[in-house]
Order: sequence, then C-alpha cells, then structure tokens
Amino acid sequence: MSQRQKQILKYFQFKRIIIPIIIGLSVAAYLLYNNLTEERYELSTSENADYIWQDYNENVLPENDEFIKVSQGEGTHIKLTYKDVLGDIRWQKYSLIWIFMSLFLMAVRDFAYILRLRILTDNKLSWRQCFDSIMLWEFASAVTPSVVGGSAVAIFIINKEGISTGKSTAIVMITAFLDELFYIIMVPIVFLLVKHGSIFPEHTNFAIFNTFLSIKVVFIIGYSFILFLTSVILYAILFNPRGFKSLLIWVFKLRFLKKWQHLAEETGNDIILTSKEMKTKSLFFWLKAFGATFLSWTARFWVVNSLIMIFISVQDHFLIYARQLIMWVIILISPTPGSSGVAEFVFSDFLREFIPVGFSPAVALMWRLISYYPYLFIGVIILPHWLRKVYKRKKMMREQQSIKS
Repeated sequence: MSQRQKQILKYFQFKRIIIPIIIGLSVAAYLLYNNLTEERYELSTSENADYIWQDYNENVLPENDEFIKVSQGEGTHIKLTYKDVLGDIRWQKYSLIWIFMSLFLMAVRDFAYILRLRILTDNKLSWRQCFDSIMLWEFASAVTPSVVGGSAVAIFIINKEGISTGKSTAIVMITAFLDELFYIIMVPIVFLLVKHGSIFPEHTNFAIFNTFLSIKVVFIIGYSFILFLTSVILYAILFNPRGFKSLLIWVFKLRFLKKWQHLAEETGNDIILTSKEMKTKSLFFWLKAFGATFLSWTARFWVVNSLIMIFISVQDHFLIYARQLIMWVIILISPTPGSSGVAEFVFSDFLREFIPVGFSPAVALMWRLISYYPYLFIGVIILPHWLRKVYKRKKMMREQQSIKS
C-alpha cells in the first residue's frame, strides 16, 4: 500500500465505526443548523424594511457589518434567516410536484454516476459496490474544499473495491476528463440558446488581488483555463504521455516549485496509466461513458429549474441553465468544504431575478438540502459498513499470506 493510500485510510478510519458516525452526523447537523439560523439581509419592498447598506470600506460588496438599522419603513433591506423564510412560504398548487421532480432529478444524477462507474470498470463492480463508491465519493467531496475535491479519496475507494491502483487512477482521471468535456461542449450550445446580453449578471463583481472583476471576466478566465487544461491533458493522454511526464518533472525542478516535484511525478505516472487505459477502449465505450456523463450533469442542472418552479412559473429555462454554468466556475474555485457558504451566496446572487423577492434564501437552502446535505448523512451511514468490509478483506489477505508462508 502506498503512502498516499495509508494517509487516506487514516482519514477514513476515525477509530473505524463509532467516531465517523458521531463526527459525520454532528458536522452535517451543524452545517444544516448554521444555514437555517444564519442571519442575512434581503432586499425588500415591504414597509417593514428597516436596514440600509452603507459601503464603509468601499469594496462594493454588501457585507453584513455594513448594514445599519434605521426607522421602520425607511430602509431597503430586512434581516431574516433561512428558517424565517421557509416558515413564510406559501406553497403553490403544483409545488409538491416540482419538489418531487427535484428529488427525481437528483436520483437520476446519482444513477447516471453509478452507471458511468459500472461502464468505466467494465462491469467488474456490482451495482451495490458502485453505489457505495459514488456515495462515499460524494461524501468526500462534501467535506473537502472544491479546489481539493474527493479525487484522491475516490482512487482509494475504487481500489479497495478490488480494482487495481493503476486502473482506479485511470477511472478517476477519465471521469474528471468527461466532466470537463461536458462543460466545454455545453457552454457554447446553451449560450447560443439565450440572449447574450442577459447571460451575465451585471450587478456582481469579484475582488481578486484588490482588483474588481466582472462576472463575465471571471467566467472567461475560468472557462479559458478549463479549456486549456483539458486540451493539454487530452494531448498528453492521446499522443505523448511519457513526454508530458518528463516536461512536468523538468518544470518542477525549478527552485520555487521543487517541493511539489513528487506530486508532478505522480501526476505524470497517472497520465501514462490513463493513456494505456483509454487507448484500449472502443468508440461505443466512450459514447456510453459520455452519455452517462451528459445525463448526470443535465439532471443536476435542471434540479434548480425545478426548485424555482415550486414558487413561480418561469419561461427562461435555458437562461437559468446558462447562469448555472457560470456559477459552476465560481463554485469550483471555492476554498470552503463542499463550497458551503459560497454556493448559497452565488446562487442567490445569480438567480435572484427568477425568484420572487424574499425567496432567494429559501430556494438556495432547498437547493443545498437536496444536492449537498444528503451526501453528508448518506456518507456517514455507508462509511461504517464499508470500513468493516475493507478491514475484513485486509484481515483475510493477511491470513492467506501467513498460510502461504
């Protein structure tokens, strides 16, 4: 077992069973409670509005400490929590149908992920093994920052299900490649289906290194980086994996990069393994894998459309889809676990024009309740059983080795 695998096993262990349950459920419950009780300020036309925003530090970003209280009815914002908003919801005639549709689309998303893993492992993993692997993968992604992700943990999980380390590495790299390919292809297609001028919200700026950039500029930078990185990896995998590894090692010999040289070498080895794996597959295999990827991501994005339909009937579904594609770049670079906090803010900010005034926090919370928190709870339920299985298999292997010796 490699050093990286040992570190991941320690991360998952937490005294095997009881501590993961306590910690996982506590974290999930805490995050959920935190979101329900977190105070925020929402733009309101109500006569009860009693807060106004003053840009004291001139950062053009409305932060909570910049809101001041004024006489009731003389303000522009109200203070509320997600719990307050959920209590004030007046359900529409078809609200329950759209709630069910949102849950159904999340189930489709997960099924497509499970199906893709079955395809990529050539059906060597059972449906139950694929389900456990995907749920634990999602759990790892939910408790680690988006910029870190659950890829290293995913390699370990798939490997422990009986797939070789090399093939497990290739599978995780291929899933990442298919996800990026879907994004690269869908952005121009969806953008062509909506009016260009309304795609980017104009009221939001991002401060990066003391420089304010519009959403459009941030998106173009992010999309260009994804396109460039995917193109480089595709070239490395298909045409020159060993040359790419040599280039990586050479670049990371530079003094200020030297401490990451071992990671560069590991990445080069992963590219070589992935190249060998990809070149053995047929066109039909790739069509199936991309089809599952398309289904999973399409279902994931349409969940938001369904949630908005709970409150109000909308027509601009492709515009909402386009806004989510832009949001994905922002969430991708989030430093918080599972993009918690950042996701809710970006969601409310990007989609406020499609949601009735005052209901943005409710929709954002419901989005996270459906697409984020379930994986925290499911993960800590599956984890003990999965750990027992892993340790049982390790014990059996040790016993077999002792018998042979």
